[in-house]
Amino acid sequence: MINTCDLHKTMSRYHHLRSLSLSGCSTLPDSGLKLLQYSGSNLRALHLDCCFKISDNGVSFAASGCPLLKFISLYRCNITDVGLESLAKSCLGLEDVNLTYCLGITDSGINSLVRNCVHLYGIRISNCRNIKGVGFCGCSRTLGYLEAESCKLDQEGIASMVSGGGLKYLNILNLSWSILGDGLSAIGGGFGKMIRVLYMRLCRTIRDEGVGLIARGCPSLVEWNLASCHEIRVLGWESIGLNCNNLERLHVNRCRNLCDRGLEALKNGSKKLDVLHMNGCPQMSTIAIELFRLSRGDLIKEDEHFIIGHNWQFWCYPRIWWSNYLVMFLLFSFKLSRSLHQF
Repeated sequence: MINTCDLHKTMSRYHHLRSLSLSGCSTLPDSGLKLLQYSGSNLRALHLDCCFKISDNGVSFAASGCPLLKFISLYRCNITDVGLESLAKSCLGLEDVNLTYCLGITDSGINSLVRNCVHLYGIRISNCRNIKGVGFCGCSRTLGYLEAESCKLDQEGIASMVSGGGLKYLNILNLSWSILGDGLSAIGGGFGKMIRVLYMRLCRTIRDEGVGLIARGCPSLVEWNLASCHEIRVLGWESIGLNCNNLERLHVNRCRNLCDRGLEALKNGSKKLDVLHMNGCPQMSTIAIELFRLSRGDLIKEDEHFIIGHNWQFWCYPRIWWSNYLVMFLLFSFKLSRSLHQF
């Protein structure tokens, strides 16, 4: 396990470190990040995933010593709005922030982040149960990537999340228990024209009206996951066929009300559709499936994908992905070299 002493020796040795991963250092205290106040001036990416003892104080230490940070991952860290506001005010060049399972964050902290970090492109807030989404109001057009799985979003929050007008990837999986009826229709209210990938799996209460508004209001859609969206009926599928002219991949797994007429509507529309992920649709007949295949070829794939959009994300915004995958193994190298020396 890496301790504060190990970190101090490593930071003293590598003065021009640009990316540092301390992920998994579950016992690292806030005081361990004090070192970054003096040796973190060149850091662009900092990974603190599952550093359970890192709180607002530790994040403040890192923020004050790493003004050039572009990426930070705080997955499951014990921080609140106080630490996030400190980060937002010190690291104005932030582009990508991972706050997944940061249970102490609210809309106040999110609003501080989007107001201060005007170059922000990607935010992950999945399972942050105290965020309703309204903190995104006034976000910059640069915000293009947003993951918000299993959050307690409301209709105003959804509208705020897309208000910047530049969003290209939106993941709102599993909101059926927080937004009722057609509350998700705000996505198609005029600010979602740039959205290319929309992940709505398990949004079980969205209905035909909401689907129609999104289909008409998001003309750039390339991939749409509607798996287990049980309330979509014929009118909803017809709206997708008529309006989603750029759609290439559609996920309809286990949609209980996708019937033969709905599949026919998809067959007759969405001319760019390349893949239809479909299984577990009880109202679908074998004849309808065969007619679809005769007309459109072998587009139907009887599988289910739980992660979507990766090829598009890498092409669209490589800076996020070099941050995520440029993981520094310097600490491990240091430990290994020390072990070999002792041996």
